[in-house]
Amino acid sequence: MTDTTSTGPGEAPARTTPAAPELPAQAAGPGPAPAYGPPGLLERLGSAAFARVNRTREWHELPLPLGLLNLRVLRDDLRRKNLYDTFGAGGERRRRPTPALAPFRSYDGSGYDPYDEDMGRVGTRLDRNAPLHLVFPDSDEELMSPSPREISRQLLARKGFVPAPALNLLAAAWIQFENHGWANHGDNEEAEPFTVPLAEDDDWAEHGGTCPMRVNRTRPDPVAHTAADAPPTYENTVTHWWDGSQIYGSDEARCRALRTGEHGRLIVEDGRLPADPRPGRSCLDWTGMNSDYWAGLSLLHTLFAKEHNAICDYLRAHYPTWDDERLFHTARLVNTALMAKIHTVEWTPGILDTPVLRHAMDANWYGVLPRWVRRTYGRVGKGEMLSGILGSPTDHHAAPFSMTEEFVSAYRLHPLIPDELAVRDHRAGAVRATIGFDEMQGRATRSAVDAYGMVDLLYSFGTAHPGALVLHNHPDALRNLARLTGEHVDLGTVDILRDRERGIPRYNAYRQMLRKRPVTSFEELTGGHPGDTPLLKELYEGRLDRVDTLVGNLAEPRPTGFGFSDSLFRIFILMASRRLKSDRFFTTDYRPEVYTAEGLEWVDRGGMVSVLLRHHPELAPALDGVTNAFAPWRAL
Repeated sequence: MTDTTSTGPGEAPARTTPAAPELPAQAAGPGPAPAYGPPGLLERLGSAAFARVNRTREWHELPLPLGLLNLRVLRDDLRRKNLYDTFGAGGERRRRPTPALAPFRSYDGSGYDPYDEDMGRVGTRLDRNAPLHLVFPDSDEELMSPSPREISRQLLARKGFVPAPALNLLAAAWIQFENHGWANHGDNEEAEPFTVPLAEDDDWAEHGGTCPMRVNRTRPDPVAHTAADAPPTYENTVTHWWDGSQIYGSDEARCRALRTGEHGRLIVEDGRLPADPRPGRSCLDWTGMNSDYWAGLSLLHTLFAKEHNAICDYLRAHYPTWDDERLFHTARLVNTALMAKIHTVEWTPGILDTPVLRHAMDANWYGVLPRWVRRTYGRVGKGEMLSGILGSPTDHHAAPFSMTEEFVSAYRLHPLIPDELAVRDHRAGAVRATIGFDEMQGRATRSAVDAYGMVDLLYSFGTAHPGALVLHNHPDALRNLARLTGEHVDLGTVDILRDRERGIPRYNAYRQMLRKRPVTSFEELTGGHPGDTPLLKELYEGRLDRVDTLVGNLAEPRPTGFGFSDSLFRIFILMASRRLKSDRFFTTDYRPEVYTAEGLEWVDRGGMVSVLLRHHPELAPALDGVTNAFAPWRAL
């Protein structure tokens, strides 16, 4: 792999991880990497026992203690059986040990693991949760069967906004904000686009689209394959780690361009991020990642840039001799950990609102012991159960850490986006204006934030609902989207086609590879929505094996309180904890020598409500009594 580090104007050549004074020493990488051993007797017994139980009762139908234990066993099964390294597909760089482990996050994601310097680095491959033999895409002709455009028109298109009443619109913006820090395939390939045939009654051309519809292909892996029988692989153009790269960038040059160069701070001007200085992009904020940008992302990118600066000021008050570099890297660690905590114990239980999940996500972060135990005595034991993942030993389980194609597919959550937003005054709640999604995305992003202000927009997002993740609820604005690049796309069509192109197993195969019983009829699939049964049968010509995973997940009956399907949830069971467990900055290096005691306290005491109030105290009346900032706020 080529080195992605670069230098700023007039600077000497920079290292991937620049030195900083007084940093705690770290050991050099040891010898050979540990082998992944077989499961122990207790794991095998637990797996066998719950496999039998789950033939008749799913985990969410069990009493709370058994449900939690079932989830724990299921996660262990997934860790052993659903992590596949595309390194074996041939062509990728040879692994090399990390010479020395730096006590801060690198710019490009390298140097996290002692045995593999490039693990999780920008420019390395997205791996798989599905066995490699299942991820070969169909031929171009089969990719169009049934037509992805007809799936979009007849199964995805919004027939009337269906809200998700337990959530607010900030929850929709949050998941895109986080996802941009985890995975991105880069700009699509313009040569030889897919040609999607259109039905005679299709009005795509009337809305400015081409006839036939053309969809650019995913950019192919720039590293050539050496194995002829290997499935296609794709490069991640951002770091794989949970490191805030959407704010800080995935290379040193971008990161330094976002910083003031003093006291560790990021550039924030008059409460706003600066405009992107690149030609034709001044309508967007200048931040680490601003693809598919809209006002919701602008709010969160700006908010957490301000939070970074607040952390810098707090650390500087305690450590006045620290230089810009030390302050920046320590504040980044703290800010990133706070975002990971918010996602784990606030956003996830918000969209998966059940007692089992609330306990399970708390246990991921804190463990099952009361929080005062850790605050008073520190960790109890090395395992995850009692004191949570934070500070436990790092473990990649069955494969080196990376994001996966199935994980990317799981975040096709476009129904969350509404077609319009009522912009309300944060003082009295009165509607100032009602704007369409196109009026706050792409070229209109910064002008919308300028026109209405961050406080009123945050209040409006906090009191508005996103869409429910169900069939017939993809927003019209995204099914007829003019991108900044000049592409005119139907994201419903693209969602279906991307999964097929990248070899995501279709729905029943997807369920089976996650150890979930396949559905045996369209009636079972559509569950409580029998009106959709004839339509699915017709579109898929009666073939359950051809139902797309996205369609199946939107149609599948789900546990009470769940915002998405249990099948989709199984990818989250695995990958949500993996993002923490594989990262030494959440495991072995989650300690005061790296974060500082003050930094750990900032994370422990912080949450989304406290972040909002720190930077926008005007929102206090709307947030009074609100315990989860992703649930609806008080309407004033």
